[in-house]
Parts: sequence; C-alpha cells; structure tokens
Amino acid sequence: MPGHPTLIPPPPPSPNASAIEATLELTHLRDINPNLFTNTRPLWHPPGARGIYGGAVIAQCLAAAQRTVPADFYVHSMHCYFVLNGNAEIPILYDVEHVREGRSFATRTVQARQRGAPIFTTTLSFMREGSGGEKKVEHEHHMPEDVLAQGAPSSEGSDWIRGQTSPFVSARVDILNDSDERPHVKRTRQWIKARGRISEEGGHQAHLSALAYMSDSYFIGTVSRVHKLWRYNASNVKSTDGKGNGSLGISTDLIAKLKGMPISEIRKLEGMDEDIISQLQSVEIKDGKVVLSQPPRPEIGMMVSLDHSIYFHNPKAFRADEWMFTECESPWAGDGRGLVMQRMYTKEGKLIASCVQES
Repeated sequence: MPGHPTLIPPPPPSPNASAIEATLELTHLRDINPNLFTNTRPLWHPPGARGIYGGAVIAQCLAAAQRTVPADFYVHSMHCYFVLNGNAEIPILYDVEHVREGRSFATRTVQARQRGAPIFTTTLSFMREGSGGEKKVEHEHHMPEDVLAQGAPSSEGSDWIRGQTSPFVSARVDILNDSDERPHVKRTRQWIKARGRISEEGGHQAHLSALAYMSDSYFIGTVSRVHKLWRYNASNVKSTDGKGNGSLGISTDLIAKLKGMPISEIRKLEGMDEDIISQLQSVEIKDGKVVLSQPPRPEIGMMVSLDHSIYFHNPKAFRADEWMFTECESPWAGDGRGLVMQRMYTKEGKLIASCVQES
C-alpha cells in the first residue's frame, strides 16, 4: 500500500513563507496533546540515503520545542541522537517533554516517532534573553581572513541533486590544506543560505530552525572529502529510467548534466573537489552504462549520522536567508566512525554556531 507522508493533507503553502519555512512547517495536534506536533508536508529522502534528510528532523524538533517556551527564551544548545532511519512515506510525531522551567533556563526533550518507535531524540536548553548580566567574559573564534577578504558569493548557486526545489543553496570553497597528506589538518568550506526570504511572521525562531536544517548539509561528508574518498559508486548507477534508482541514487542523466557543465561551475557545487572533478572527467556513458577510463577512486560503502550537537552562540545576530560561511574539520576517524566539527559564521565574520557530529 502507498504510504501517507503526512497525518493531515497539507494546506497550500503560505504566499509569504520561504521554501524552507514551508519545508519545516509543523501541525500542532493540540486537541490530542498540547505538546504534540507532526510534519505538515512530506519530508525529503536524499538519493542514495538510508532515510530522510537528518537536518529536517533536527530542525522540526527545534521548531516544536521553541513553541513550548516563552517568547524571550532562545535556544543555546541541542544534543541529538539518530536512532532509526526516518521513512519519508510515514508521518512523524514530535512529542515535547517539559524537563525544566527555570527563571533563566528551560529544558526540553523531544522524541520523533514513527509507528510508535523513536527514530530521533534530542535535548534542548533555552536561555532567557538578557539573563547573562551586564558584565560578560567574551571571545570568539575568528572567521578565516582569506574568506572574509574574498566575501560571500554574488549570486545563488544550485543544488546539483535537488536543483531549484532545494529550500537552501550552497557554494563550495576550495578545501584548505587539500594537498596535505594529513586528513586532520584539512578544512572543508562552503557558503550556505536559505533560498528566498524568510517571512517576518516566522520570527527569529524560523531563522534558528533554518540554520539547524542547513547545519547537517554535507556534514559527515567531510570525512570522505579529507580522505579523498568517493561517496557514489558507479556500479550502482541505474539507467533504465534515468532517475538513479541504484543504492546510491546517481543517474546517468545527472552524470551527463555534470559533464556538460563548465569546470568553473562544477567547482562551486556542494561536495565537489578537484579529485571528484578528475574522477568525473574520466567517466563516460556508453550504451546506458558508466565506463571508467581510469582506476576508480576509493569509495565509502555507507555513511550514516549517529549524533549531532549544535551550540547557538548568537541566536539573534544573523539571518538564515543571508549567506553564512561554514568550515569543517575532522580531528579523528577510526573503528568505523568519524568525528566532524563545524563552525558557522555570518558573512561579516561573526561566529553564530558551532556543531559536532559523529558518523
């Protein structure tokens, strides 16, 4: 039987809402439970992924929790665990538990469930605005000077997997220290922003949810990039319908599109580096099959996120629909796991969030 990706048929999107607001919209099931929410619209299952895009569940858990705290409380941290793969054909129920109600801090735990089983759990801490006092100890990590001097992209790029349907856009920056043989000294970089303009109705909570959504963009892919590993297996490419129904979701149509693009444009795409571009140039499509003209690049068989943490440093000092710069590093990988750390800045160089993920 076909699935039902939402509990209630979704209404038409608000004409004032941006694409990312529509993607993350929640339906409040207050008549059942005042702390229960569900996804209003179907969630995206990335090609080749084992489940729905993790950033969507992260962001919707945050959005649900934000609706249960006073308006002057802002999230400063959330710690998440991916328990099971999310199914895009089944609605998600978000159950918010009130753990603490303090004068300066409030704590919430959110469980995302499908078919009665938890697929994701997170604990979030909120702090009342201005409760840090008048005198503060302050410092922050500076945005790399070369990136700050170069500035943000002048135009929106495109998502090479989702195209114009993506609720956010990104532009890749060259990997720092890419020629170094030590993976832990490399830094993967990109610019990222929500597509369009986030509405005033969404408040700054919408920008926080959007940042949480985008924080998962190619996060664990850092491990494969610093080790120069190929994430997509050419042997799994399917050409019968051009839609890429192989286990890694790459279609011959997509390969042909990429090969027809100028190298300068390919370099701007998320997840592309010089080694991937070189591998792409060695690929030919003959009789609907992918043929490699040089030995294939080593590849990762599977990647899945285990946990994800976000520390929000300046929750009202940014707009998620303006360019943000992200820089990732991987201090360790071993025993089938890899750790990645990410810093997120405004285009003016202000540190707005730090993230950690193990995969």
